[in-house]
Amino acid sequence: MKLSIPLLLTLLVGALAADQDGFEPLFNGRDLSGWVNANCAPETWSVREGVIHCTGQPIGALRTERQYENFILELEWRHLTRGGNSGIFVWGTPIAAPGAPFLRGIEVQVLDHGYAEQYEKQTGRKPDWFTTHGDVFPIHGATMKPFGRHHGMRSFPSEDRSRPSPEWNHYRIVGSNGVLRLSVNGKEVSGGEDCNYRKGYLALESEGAPVEFRNLRIKELPSSSASLEMTAPMDLGWRTLFTGLDLRGWRTNSATAARWQAGGGRIALQAGEPDPAAVLWTEHEFGNAEFVLDCRPGKASAGEEMKVPALVLGGTASLSAVVKLTGVTLGSYQRFLVTVKDRVVVVKRGEELINRLSLPAESSARYRLGLRDTGAAVEFMNLYGREF
Repeated sequence: MKLSIPLLLTLLVGALAADQDGFEPLFNGRDLSGWVNANCAPETWSVREGVIHCTGQPIGALRTERQYENFILELEWRHLTRGGNSGIFVWGTPIAAPGAPFLRGIEVQVLDHGYAEQYEKQTGRKPDWFTTHGDVFPIHGATMKPFGRHHGMRSFPSEDRSRPSPEWNHYRIVGSNGVLRLSVNGKEVSGGEDCNYRKGYLALESEGAPVEFRNLRIKELPSSSASLEMTAPMDLGWRTLFTGLDLRGWRTNSATAARWQAGGGRIALQAGEPDPAAVLWTEHEFGNAEFVLDCRPGKASAGEEMKVPALVLGGTASLSAVVKLTGVTLGSYQRFLVTVKDRVVVVKRGEELINRLSLPAESSARYRLGLRDTGAAVEFMNLYGREF
């Protein structure tokens, strides 16, 4: 691939900087080597002229392949549209938190000034629970004791220092022994301590608007031996099975296939007459594997009992093992883990074992994962798989 002169200069300067001050590039300027698409479409994240470009659709994250504990992270970002929203996740999980498109971790806000202006226009008041200058806060189960002025666990910046779209901004994030400090365009403004987790993955966020990142570099600091309880789960090879936008990678041959819809990070089945053939199958076949998914059933019709959502493992609707997702609650997502090993299927809701069954003896050794049509409305999100 032919590289432009500016890109060659950028890579050369980055290499020299690594030699001089101990920083290493976190992005090579050419491709996304070293990064994992946590739960977005293939086109959400790309490289353009030496920068990481994000379309903003769907909501999700691009994370590092490995975990980090103590470090200094420097990068530049800019929004391409007014009011754009994004973020940087620190000490995050490898996959999205249950019922959410975001990783559990500490978020360093990346927000354009137009977002606050739109909020004021819509509500008639200035926002008092967020700023556009570098808030730091824990999300989806993470915790942090914020520095300075704050709202709950959300640390507000001591100064307004960020620049509006399409200008570039510089962030310096220092994480050490559970303490996080953010400097915006050259001055420390926000952060917190007693962070949980304090070791995990770093990630860039897609949240509705196009955004770009460049000059990502990191300097690792000596370990403070974070405990297992303070360390995010390790990636076991999970890969998203859903683009968050459409049904690429899935198929169904049923005449009622139109009842399956996708978008906004969710696969939804509209209520209707149940069709046993209307299974939404993965195109990929699996052997020994594990699956993670979040399920939220819709409301039952008046006078009807709630129908239990179900998966199928097999190749056809008539030659498959039916996996009922029992114990779901109306209106809320719950996470299920389905493990298939040597044709034995183990199903957990959270940490609770809820079912154990076997694939049909006459079925193929390779099988597909399917979402079953029970006739009731249901939504699925955060669908992951890994073979072992």
